[in-house]
Amino acid sequence: MLVESPPEASTAVSSVPPGRGAARFLGLLAALAVLVVMVLASVAVGAHPTPLDEVWHGLFHYSGTPADVVVRDTRVPRTVLGLLVGSALGLSGAVMQSLTRNPLAEPGILGVNAGAAAAVVSAISFLGATSLSEFVWYALGGAAIVSGAVYVLGGARGATPVRLALAGTAASAALVGYINAVQLLDAAALDKLRFWTVGSLASANMETVWQVLPFLGVGLVLALSLGRPLNAMAMGEDTARALGAHITRTRISAMVAITLLCGAATAACGPIVFIGLMVPHLVLAITGPDMRWLLAYSAVLSPVLLLGADIVGRVITRPAELQVGIVTALVGGPVFIHLVRRRKLAQL
Repeated sequence: MLVESPPEASTAVSSVPPGRGAARFLGLLAALAVLVVMVLASVAVGAHPTPLDEVWHGLFHYSGTPADVVVRDTRVPRTVLGLLVGSALGLSGAVMQSLTRNPLAEPGILGVNAGAAAAVVSAISFLGATSLSEFVWYALGGAAIVSGAVYVLGGARGATPVRLALAGTAASAALVGYINAVQLLDAAALDKLRFWTVGSLASANMETVWQVLPFLGVGLVLALSLGRPLNAMAMGEDTARALGAHITRTRISAMVAITLLCGAATAACGPIVFIGLMVPHLVLAITGPDMRWLLAYSAVLSPVLLLGADIVGRVITRPAELQVGIVTALVGGPVFIHLVRRRKLAQL
């Protein structure tokens, strides 16, 4: 799965200008501050704006008023789920890009999210699955199967970024067609999944959060722990082994992390695309190629983007709502086209 990275990658990782570490740390603190602001905005902003005093009352002095119910029972679970799913998608995208040496890698583009979604739709229509606790396992299986299939179709060890992207796009198109066909033939599935299949946080509740939290928690910790070995692998397999990195173990750990993060996130709120593509590229300009910092920044800034898209979707069509998956697709599509058209990517 690893394609040799250019020699300059190892130099960029190993040579850090004086003061760069302090600047990265301060930048991470600033990113955390932005995330806090976005979380507060997500709780306060919606079809009906809620003043901050009512937000405070709903959070800490709950008395069952309509405003309290909106804040605690609707917006807080939605915000918490957006926080977890955003971090999951951003980290999985960053790990995929590093592991495959493919700057176009992203759970949506490589078909991982579509595989998880197809498995869930099949489970609902053909196996009678009804609860999120069932959806998660099917989503994990679908994500793992499609990840392996795209890797093989893309050329396995001879895969190039463009071949992987094309294989993932083809797999996604086929799976989306399958999902739509199943829903059209099954009215119950269509009614249950018409918002879920485009990616939505609208139906979030705390039960959903608690059910996917173990999977997302393990995946997040595992992904964040891969910074050093992924840095070593960027220098080439021989150098990585000389530095004590376990190549096979790192690849397996990365695939487990990607499967857990993408599968659980998709089971909870449907396939949301381009978060894992946009954020790592933005972060790369800030942190450089050091995966330890890139993963940390991606975990913080990805939920900023997802929550921001969710807020825009709630506000732009008031009193109706534009699903967050549609907003991220509208923003991410042009970004993907820009990355493909860049001269460096065209030569891959």
